[in-house]
Amino acid sequence: MTAYPTHPGTRPRPAAPPPALVVVAHGSRDPRALVTALRLLERVRALRPGLPVHLGHIELNAPLLPGTLDELAASGAGSAVLVPLLFGRGHHVTRDIPDAAAAAPLSTRVADPLGAHPLLVDALHARLTEAGWQAPRGAEERRRSAVVLAAAGSRAPASRADTERIAALLAARLGVPVVPAYASAAAPTVSDAVRALAARGRTRVSVASCFTAPGRFAAECARAAPDTVSGPLGTHPAMARLLLHRYDQALRTAVPVAGPAALATA
Repeated sequence: MTAYPTHPGTRPRPAAPPPALVVVAHGSRDPRALVTALRLLERVRALRPGLPVHLGHIELNAPLLPGTLDELAASGAGSAVLVPLLFGRGHHVTRDIPDAAAAAPLSTRVADPLGAHPLLVDALHARLTEAGWQAPRGAEERRRSAVVLAAAGSRAPASRADTERIAALLAARLGVPVVPAYASAAAPTVSDAVRALAARGRTRVSVASCFTAPGRFAAECARAAPDTVSGPLGTHPAMARLLLHRYDQALRTAVPVAGPAALATA
């Protein structure tokens, strides 16, 4: 095939920048939560140089999500993908984030929450191991062993189903029963789950914290742990990879949402 030279004076058109990744965190009064989120974003940027990565909160912390989207639009960003730093399909994922996307001044896609995924199980397993959890040695120890998966909780059935799927994946990885428990809005609590397991002879119980950062819920669940309790998932490398996986997935499958300002300039 003949290669034709570029016409003198012309320059190749620069490639359009990729849609911005906006990590949507819940927000917390605990200052460690914001620090953790910012460090996690740095991990994401290190994995995907050149990808614009931003943070927006649903409540309690700045920047709030609408402000982040306004700033992106003002900077000339063409589009964004909102990736919830949340584990299940609760109210924030099904209502608050889509509402913010619909009101945004630029085109957006909304990704799935972190949910049940092997990368999340990698992070949960690693944090448990760091905390001192060891696989049962022998059949008798296995019969006495279990893990409680401590999550924030939601009244939404879909969110509880997501937590149950995470627990099932973690159980398959660990080889012991994993029981979901919640800090609020759903049952059982961590304390209730531990007592129920003990009544069935499961007295070697550890707690896996399914929280992204330190905060009130994580602390309350940790206090209810009878033995080993893992720390929040925070900046574990698998969390950064999972955020990028949800971003890429949304680019392939999520339907773009054009906010009112974006429609007005279309």
